[in-house]
Amino acid sequence: MKKLSILILSCACMLGTVLSVAPGQAQAQSSALKKGVQSERVLELQQRLHSLGYFKAGFTGYYGSLTSKAVTRFQRDNGLTPDGVAGAATQAKLKSFGKVRVTALDQLARIIYSEARGESFKGQVAVGAVVLNRVQSGEFPSSIPDVILQPGQFTAVQDGQYRLKPNKTAYRAARQALNGADPTNGSLFYYNPAIATAKWSKSRPAVISLGRHTFTN
Repeated sequence: MKKLSILILSCACMLGTVLSVAPGQAQAQSSALKKGVQSERVLELQQRLHSLGYFKAGFTGYYGSLTSKAVTRFQRDNGLTPDGVAGAATQAKLKSFGKVRVTALDQLARIIYSEARGESFKGQVAVGAVVLNRVQSGEFPSSIPDVILQPGQFTAVQDGQYRLKPNKTAYRAARQALNGADPTNGSLFYYNPAIATAKWSKSRPAVISLGRHTFTN
């Protein structure tokens, strides 16, 4: 009976050790960037790879096959395991080449601020989400800057408000959208019913209304 108690206690201690290690391991795994992830960290990764000549596609914030291939090439050239997953070692090596300005994040915050600075925070995230939905749709350009600057798409670009400096709230909304928040349920368009004149905008079925904007597909 005494031996059985010692055995149970030993097993419990071992289990406690395993459980105490697991959260750290899980955190290390979750910090890795790989296919299917969309986040501001992926956007930064893409721009770091671009600055070094490895990534020549559009900045999307989405970790797809082109990002994976660029990571693999970088890993191969720098003595890392060429698995296409940007784990801790790969990210550290990229950062060792110096800082990089994430200009696409600035552009996303700028279009949010210029188009929706009078809206609620949710309404601002929604405008950022529309940009990202367009990037992934196949119906629009495949990068954040190109979607924003596509001729005839955003009023703020046409009338010059896009040149306004975004505030902290706009940057926070941009990051929320990049990290997957989408109050629009996948919408590709939006308009202000009070001032919109284009019939094609109003003819689209509404998905949701947020503040002064109606979001459609």
